[in-house]
Amino acid sequence: MAGVADFDGRAYQARFDALAAAGRDVHGEANFVMRFAPRDVLDAGCGTGRVAIELSRRGVDVVGVDVSASMIGEARRLAPQLQWIVADLTELDLARKFEVVVMAGNVPLFCAPQRRHSLVTHCAEHVGEVGRLVAGFQLGKGFSLGDYDRACEEAGLELEARYATWDGDIAGSGAD
Repeated sequence: MAGVADFDGRAYQARFDALAAAGRDVHGEANFVMRFAPRDVLDAGCGTGRVAIELSRRGVDVVGVDVSASMIGEARRLAPQLQWIVADLTELDLARKFEVVVMAGNVPLFCAPQRRHSLVTHCAEHVGEVGRLVAGFQLGKGFSLGDYDRACEEAGLELEARYATWDGDIAGSGAD
């Protein structure tokens, strides 16, 4: 996942800390995931661990994975008790399944276009038998819903629902 490995984890986290200090809710992704009442979650592309840490605070067993050592370093600083792994999601094999695998924060867009199918495939391989892959990414940035849907279908996943926001607003046509 080229270009992500050189992110500055502390600077990235500082943005969210400032938003939270200003009264903004920075836990929309965690709120959404909790709708499924998961016991365990793989936070794929976890960055500095914002989502994973909040899910853990709510009693969920969480594993966070990111390609950036700087981002994982910040996550470890913030929550050393959690499991953090530096790994490329396009090659991930944790030999474990989860009730929810979440890719929040435009994870597919940080992945090289030719590796996005592999990203979805490897994340899908970690979804338990009755689990879900939950992804949130901006449209109009080179990865269409059609591309994503094809990758999910080829990975053996079925579309359950589509939303426009982490608040659960119903998606429109999704044309991209």
